[in-house]
Amino acid sequence: MRASAPAGPRPATLLRPVTTRRFPEGFRWGTATAAHQVEGANTNNDWWDWEHATDSPCAESSGDACDHWNRFESDIALLAEFGFDSYRLSIEWSRIEPADGEFSAVALDHYRRMCATCLEHHVEPVVTFHHFTTPRWLAGRGGWAEPGAAEAFARFCERATASLGDLIGRACTINEPNVVAFVGYALGLFPPGHTSVDESRRVGEILVDAHRRATHALKAGPGDFPVGLTLSMDDYQAVPPDDAAAIVARDEARELMEDPYLEAARGDDYFGVQCYSRLRYGPDGLLGPEEGVEVVEHMGYEFWPEALEATIRRAWDATGHVPQVVTENGVAHEDDERRIAYVERALDGVLACIDDGIDVRGYTYWSLLDNFEWAFGFAPRFGLVAVDRTTMERQPKPSARWLGGIARANAFSR
Repeated sequence: MRASAPAGPRPATLLRPVTTRRFPEGFRWGTATAAHQVEGANTNNDWWDWEHATDSPCAESSGDACDHWNRFESDIALLAEFGFDSYRLSIEWSRIEPADGEFSAVALDHYRRMCATCLEHHVEPVVTFHHFTTPRWLAGRGGWAEPGAAEAFARFCERATASLGDLIGRACTINEPNVVAFVGYALGLFPPGHTSVDESRRVGEILVDAHRRATHALKAGPGDFPVGLTLSMDDYQAVPPDDAAAIVARDEARELMEDPYLEAARGDDYFGVQCYSRLRYGPDGLLGPEEGVEVVEHMGYEFWPEALEATIRRAWDATGHVPQVVTENGVAHEDDERRIAYVERALDGVLACIDDGIDVRGYTYWSLLDNFEWAFGFAPRFGLVAVDRTTMERQPKPSARWLGGIARANAFSR
């Protein structure tokens, strides 16, 4: 039997030295939300219909969400208090343009006040113009499968930018167009619930067109801010790594999910990497989680923060060295210590990329609040701040102040 260690402090020689690493000057630290996931009562878009359909795959409806529509001022003040200097928010198209060609001055004024509140707290407003939700009037015509969708979206961007552009710090045209195209039009788990890979590819082409048109509209309006798109990325791995069939399976999946959008981002002001885990492909296709690797409850994928480094490196090369911003990264976990552990390992990867000369300009944690996680409902807890589902009371988690401290110092100690 091994003898037990003596009681008392460990000898200094056995203690691991603490190493502090600084991030580049001007590196942005943020957290994020999306309108439908936090505002509440977004009743005029395709997702509200999807949640309430009799055969919906959604666990529950968004309902009042986190009442961020009414509480945004205190929520923004809270994230600024933590130490973040960037807030990625989205504006709800279906509120701003509730009917084709009919724009709401009230909704535009609301989002203008959101951006102004950010600036009052010395927080950069990062505005996403489409985060999964599409107005009912466009969804009724075929949604993103309708060729006119790209032009309609560009018109919305032009009108919104005319109202908000002078306050925007950074703009994202479309959040995760690959998810909109594939999960909604091939897997059938997001609206409109179609299951055609061919249609998914066509929708992807329309979304790329929409991004380009929107970029032009944003650049033509008031303000002078970087414009890019964000992409849902995974660390695609062949298993075993030298198996030819596994490599083919991996590459085919990656070509469908990532390559067209990475190509479309060449020449953009920045590229938004959004990553949570890895995907493993064997000779016969997608594999499940590796035995012995922790699986994230509710989400079903591996606790694999090292994926962030791999996806930043791939995006850097595939976009022709467009500056990178981590616009989403985080983990849903009931144990906040595991959240901290995940982000520590993810930040190690960000620093490794920077050390190798990759231009990474910011890190955004998903999300500020425990919110409505689409088809999963409210069960996954990604937030730095817990939300009481009855009272809407906010309760910051230790991870909020821990990550905020890193943001204030612009340095990371391990």
